[in-house]
Amino acid sequence: MALMKAGSGLSISKVTWLWYAIALVVIGLDQWSKAAVSASLQYGEPVVFTSFFNFTLLHNYGAAFSFLSDAGGWQRWFFGIIAAVVSSVLVVWIARIEAHKRWEPLALALILGGAIGNLYDRVVLGYVVDFIVFHYEEHAWPAFNIADMAISGGAMMLIIDLFWIKSSEKDAQQSH
Repeated sequence: MALMKAGSGLSISKVTWLWYAIALVVIGLDQWSKAAVSASLQYGEPVVFTSFFNFTLLHNYGAAFSFLSDAGGWQRWFFGIIAAVVSSVLVVWIARIEAHKRWEPLALALILGGAIGNLYDRVVLGYVVDFIVFHYEEHAWPAFNIADMAISGGAMMLIIDLFWIKSSEKDAQQSH
């Protein structure tokens, strides 16, 4: 049974609410982890777990990989607006997916949760809290957070869906 939003033409099913709940879980885990790290670590001081992995509290004023982090402040609102628009599109996209699909809406829910998690940081703090760091000797991968992991994982799932799952569905339909 679907709920209907008056005048929107958008039907929101019970399964759609599940995808929104998953996005909320991602947001919650992301914000909880950032708060815990911010409260317990000194900025820039690594807490070493292994020879290749540590937590280091960092503030990212730019986008992915600190792109435009030293641009003077305008990027906070620029990336914030982009994240808000993308999040709005994802909310509608998820609502319009056929109820029997699982992979695509899960991917979108992960991306939505990650986008909102980082959007919250950007708007409220003025930067995104990053803390997960992988490195080999002097070479380090850019720091990231739970939201970034959800966005990356969701994007990979969408690629898999596009190239493997949907092409398998097309092959199955053509053989019938």
